Amino acid sequence: MALNAHLETLKRKHQSMSEAVETAQRAPGVDDLEVASMKKEKLRLKEEITRLSS
Repeated sequence: MALNAHLETLKRKHQSMSEAVETAQRAPGVDDLEVASMKKEKLRLKEEITRLSS
């Protein structure tokens, strides 16, 4: 059960990060390095979700 709860938490974080990336990309004057960092974190979350789901 603990693993399922952890996966759900990771999925919520991933969704939140997706929304933050989309918002940042639409905002004028956003630092490209910040967006790239956010995308890397989003990818890391996705990879961890995939690894734990297997």
